[in-house]
Order: sequence, then C-alpha cells, then structure tokens
Amino acid sequence: MIAGASWLAGRKPVLAGFIIALPLVSILSMLFSYVEYRSMEKLNQFAISIFAAVPLSLLFFTPFLLNRWLKCGFAASMLAGLLLLFAAFLLHRLIFK
Repeated sequence: MIAGASWLAGRKPVLAGFIIALPLVSILSMLFSYVEYRSMEKLNQFAISIFAAVPLSLLFFTPFLLNRWLKCGFAASMLAGLLLLFAAFLLHRLIFK
C-alpha cells in the first residue's frame, strides 16, 4: 500500500494523498479489538482517543505546508514535523490522563 501510494504520488499526488488519508489502520484496529475483547466500552474509549489524535497528528504536515514559503528543505521539514508530532503525542497524553 505504501509503495503503491508513493509511486502514485509521482503521477497523481492528489489521489495518492486521499488513499493514504484513509483510516485503514483505525478501521482494522477497531475491528480486531472488538473481535478480541467484545467490549463496546473499550471500543468507545479507543474511538475517542483516535478522534482526538487525528487532528493533533496533522501538526506533522505543518512544516511541509510552510515549506512553500520558508524553503527549509526535506530534512529540516521532516525533523520539524516529527518534533511537532511528538508534541502532539504529549498533548494527547495530557488530555487523556
């Protein structure tokens, strides 16, 4: 899936972005979690955590979006994105403490 989307990004970046944005991991994780534990209460908590994490995780893309004006390059954008993602994780952990 990742290799296919990476290849497609060179030809049709908008379609590749949509495919990667699909919440396949969330769908499969929720399915497997329910099959294993049969607990809607735990699944509800899981869904709430995912729902809160998705907008926070979008912070990763901020340096790449700003790169149009800042011209930082790939390595600097990736590092800044990962740092923002780590900060988002800490915020998520604080919210659900």
